[in-house]
Amino acid sequence: MNNDKQKDPLTDKVEEKETVKSENKEVLIQDARTGLTVEALKKAILNNLFYVQGKYPEIATRNDYYMALSFAVRDRLLQRWTSSVKQYLEGKNRVVSYLSAEYLLGPHLANNLINLGIYKEMEQATQELGVNLQWLIDKEVEPGLGNGGLGRLAACYMDSLATLEVPAIGYGIRYQFGIFEQDIRDGWQVEDTDNWLRRGNPWEIARRELNYEVKLGGYVQHYMDRDGRYRSNWMPELTVKGVAYDTPILGYKVNTCNALRLWKSEAPKSFDFQSFNSGDYNHAVNQKIICENISKVLYPNDETISGKILRLQQQYFFVSCSLQDMIGIHLRQGEKIEDFNVTFAVQLNDTHPAIAIAEMMRLLLDEHDLEWVDAWRVTTRTFAYTNHTLLPEALETWDLELFGSVLPRHLELIYEINKRFLDEVTIKVYGDHQKISSLSIIGEGPRKFIKMANLACVGSFAINGVAALHSDLLKKTVLKDWYAYSPEKFSNKTNGVTPRRWMVLSNPKLTALISEKIGENWIKHLDELKNLEQYADDPEFQKSWMQVKLEMKQELAKRILGKTGVKVDPESMFDIQVKRIHEYKRQHLNVLHLITLYNRLKQNPKMDMVPRTFIFAGKAAPGYKMAKLIIKLITSVGDLVNNDPDVNHRLKVVFYPNYNVTNAQRIYPAADLSEQISTAGKEASGTGNMKLSMNGALTIGTLDGANVEIREVVGEENFFLFGLTAEEVTQKRNEGYDPYTYYKSNKELKLAIDQIASGYFSHLDDKIFKDLVNNLIYHDPFLVLADYESYVACQDKVSEAFRDKAAWARMSILNTARMGKFSSDRSIREYCDDIWKVKSVPVHLNGDS
Repeated sequence: MNNDKQKDPLTDKVEEKETVKSENKEVLIQDARTGLTVEALKKAILNNLFYVQGKYPEIATRNDYYMALSFAVRDRLLQRWTSSVKQYLEGKNRVVSYLSAEYLLGPHLANNLINLGIYKEMEQATQELGVNLQWLIDKEVEPGLGNGGLGRLAACYMDSLATLEVPAIGYGIRYQFGIFEQDIRDGWQVEDTDNWLRRGNPWEIARRELNYEVKLGGYVQHYMDRDGRYRSNWMPELTVKGVAYDTPILGYKVNTCNALRLWKSEAPKSFDFQSFNSGDYNHAVNQKIICENISKVLYPNDETISGKILRLQQQYFFVSCSLQDMIGIHLRQGEKIEDFNVTFAVQLNDTHPAIAIAEMMRLLLDEHDLEWVDAWRVTTRTFAYTNHTLLPEALETWDLELFGSVLPRHLELIYEINKRFLDEVTIKVYGDHQKISSLSIIGEGPRKFIKMANLACVGSFAINGVAALHSDLLKKTVLKDWYAYSPEKFSNKTNGVTPRRWMVLSNPKLTALISEKIGENWIKHLDELKNLEQYADDPEFQKSWMQVKLEMKQELAKRILGKTGVKVDPESMFDIQVKRIHEYKRQHLNVLHLITLYNRLKQNPKMDMVPRTFIFAGKAAPGYKMAKLIIKLITSVGDLVNNDPDVNHRLKVVFYPNYNVTNAQRIYPAADLSEQISTAGKEASGTGNMKLSMNGALTIGTLDGANVEIREVVGEENFFLFGLTAEEVTQKRNEGYDPYTYYKSNKELKLAIDQIASGYFSHLDDKIFKDLVNNLIYHDPFLVLADYESYVACQDKVSEAFRDKAAWARMSILNTARMGKFSSDRSIREYCDDIWKVKSVPVHLNGDS
């Protein structure tokens, strides 16, 4: 070991750098780029401010400091990332490849500080530099790479894969614009551009040398090669280039740092010089615009043909880039293409990447000259498929003609896959034409269509649901024929969430209280939360627990006032429903209860009622008119209730705008009651239900999705259950469900609906909610009216329970203490053991023993 002395350009001081000799190379350790001490962190921030931002402290802006701090943290991630990659490649370990159209990561800075274990050190470093760390953390714009639960789950899984030291790489799209920024104007949702990249993204690294060509449109030529083999040559109409952008994903207090690799679409030639010289300026850049549109925005509106085409192009674009990248990694290791599945296990997160089955076959057949049997063997040993929906309309399909216009070669391959598969099916289910039709990848009808879930099922070696009830219902409903045909493929992998972001980061006061009692090991081993149970009846611990809850409610109340202008009482019950706005999630059932409470108070002003603050948040899909109408209903009821002096000290309504990861982190810790009220049999799992329970909220819910398992582990007495079961929902529909009879027979329900219909909450405009009201009383596809009476009765029990502060505190503590099962670490362990067959690979840094 020796010491080098170098002069620091900022302080003009001599800095000693410790190095070690390793195979005739000097390896720098614990210097300003990788050290974790307060002094090293300060030095790193100043270096990045000067050398990267081109600023010095006196003229640096808040964003300059944020960028400098982020680059300082990223340097420490990269040290671990390069070590991880090196160790994975040298050990020739099987790598998990996660294909997802969404990743709702949330802001990186604070999460990386926690996972590095240097939050306090960075807090001190910034303080000594005269900068407030929280001020910089609040500056970060979160990546707009997802829409809802699918993206949040993918983010949790990436965190757990790294924390469990599993070799993994996530693949997706680097959307220039996220789903949208939600604003509420005159009570309506208005979509604004989510330009999350406007200030730059310090966490990503452009890998311009990693780029792949993706073909689109055109036609296919067929010919016989010199060896007499039938070959295909795809002649595309358009070729797009996919460029890799890597984001390091660090595990919690480990050296493992995996990559999230996102693809940006570009034109192979961005500027046509000849067109420009001839005066055709638009054509000179036209190719660039067309190609860049593919990764421009998350989920373009697909109500038009052009929107549908763009969505299909997006899905194929990222899948093709990802598979070409994996094949390149595999071959660079000196492996044979026939052994690709030994190197990679590829998980399809829902049907968005299901085209990977056909693309893998194309690459193996057309680019790597495998025979069909060998290519199909590799493909079916590579992919596993996670289903996320029980809604038949949500199982993705593509019009055959549209699909063929975008992916002509893949249409040929799907026909061949389907033909060979149905030959097997016909033998196995002789004479059962219904089952043959059900299993076919090609759907018949006025216009033929491709069933992407069927493509995923036939090409995958494993199929899983995401909650015990969901997996059971998959076998009985949307995938019942697949289960009958290949039962060995099916398993359940109940979703989970990472406690690092959803407890440690979002609820530091509760984290400190828990760790004070049971230590910090629970953060990586969430089952150890059960050690809290011994304190559930301790009056002093209950008092401390509820004081933390009150402080989080006070913080949220301040944010609500600033965001909406509504003043709420932190002592009231915070009744929270935050999730995507959708009819099956039944925000309108919650509103009907809210109106019922309002009417009770108006009819009996002296009624002794537990004060409640109803907090809603969530985005409606831009083209989903009924969901937008539900938002308008919530805000309209809120406008009246919040301004009625007879009730507003006991009842308040808040619609918190622009629900995203950042805002979710602020809302979950403040929740007293978690609304999980979807129609039984409709929610695959849910993850918000887990995050809210982890943070001490009690759940009111149906037996739907993961609610079933949450109720099992927290105890029936600590869960407020109401409503029809999935079996009863099916039975009621089969018997001929008539919502109008419920409307007529319940006075409180009828009054609430009549008020909405009459314009009572909309300045006497009796037309604005007409579609919503008619849908409820004449159709009610999600049985809102059937569950209303049970729901209101259960809410009365919730109010009575809230009066007993000690009993409520006990239930809250037990909800948190019993949530160990719902860590994403547990989910990933099950995937590793049962599906992917991979093991942890601990990573050592240079200089580690």
